[in-house]
Amino acid sequence: MSAMNNHVLRSLRYTLSLSDAKMAEIAGLASAMKTADTDRFEAMLRREEDDGFEACPDPTLAAFLDGLIIHRRGPSPNAAARSVDVEVDNNLVLKRLRIAFELKDVDMHSIFEAIDFAVTKPELSAFFRQRDHRNFRACGDQILRQFLKGLALRVRAPKE
Repeated sequence: MSAMNNHVLRSLRYTLSLSDAKMAEIAGLASAMKTADTDRFEAMLRREEDDGFEACPDPTLAAFLDGLIIHRRGPSPNAAARSVDVEVDNNLVLKRLRIAFELKDVDMHSIFEAIDFAVTKPELSAFFRQRDHRNFRACGDQILRQFLKGLALRVRAPKE
């Protein structure tokens, strides 16, 4: 469990202009968690220095990311319910966001370019490799933060 989990939740709430109740509802799409946990989500969406802050556990973030995929793309007709990943890392967050927002490599590069943050093609593909692959690279907090910032710019940009 890391403070990055809470940052991811806050960033996505801002990016998608979602209420705390809607955030809890989305998490409920992929888990046994129901919208009754709205108070708990409110606590997880607070800043670390605020009263009532609660750290976001990995299973909650994983449930939210899976729920976000279902919310944006619809349920998979042939997929059985997935078990919620116990350990969430930045690579998993990046993978789930890529799926939820239907992003291709070109889209991801344009997101990084929009905020003047250089990520090479090999570096980006290394984030999506299996852990035991020789070219696997762990996604650092700074890279994930920059991606979330660029994603917010892309999603919140005025439609032409």
